[in-house]
Amino acid sequence: MGRIRRVWQPEIYYHVTMRGNNRQNIFLNEGDFALFFRVLQYTYTKYPFTLIAYCIMNNHYHFLIRSTDVPLSKVMAMVNKRYSEYFKRKYNFYGQLYETRYFASMVSDPISLLNVSSYIHQNPINTTRAIVNKMEDYPFSSYRYYHYHLKPHQPFLDVELLPSIVKSYEEIKEADYCTYCENFRMEEKKTLLVH
Repeated sequence: MGRIRRVWQPEIYYHVTMRGNNRQNIFLNEGDFALFFRVLQYTYTKYPFTLIAYCIMNNHYHFLIRSTDVPLSKVMAMVNKRYSEYFKRKYNFYGQLYETRYFASMVSDPISLLNVSSYIHQNPINTTRAIVNKMEDYPFSSYRYYHYHLKPHQPFLDVELLPSIVKSYEEIKEADYCTYCENFRMEEKKTLLVH
């Protein structure tokens, strides 16, 4: 039986997760992280996409991503294939690098975008043993762009949408996106579809 075809809606953001096979590390050092960003840059030149949140951990990564021109599966196939080829060459690695094909769930409303992005950004502090003390200290996450009000050097990263959602909803009590992100708690996380 073949794989179920993925649904792609170009106006929708997706929470994408990719994990190393048997939860093994797929990023072993800073060079691997740097190469992964080069893969993203290369893919963007072929198939433009937008990220509003990302976090790359040692054995998995999270994206909050939208692809308006081509199916998301094309973007992800290129990213994962090119990185896998690099990793296998560099480390003389044989076998399957990733656990399965990527996991993706639609994130269709603004509040869910805030919640999923907060979950993504909290990854480095919500491990068994926190990797960093503060989200903004983790170098392989988009959160530092929000926290430090940095202009992204990656053309695929949009740091305007999430703060604009916080400002446009009167029921959101937090002053800004970073406060929302920091106040996001486990009760909300349990309702997210995560992998």
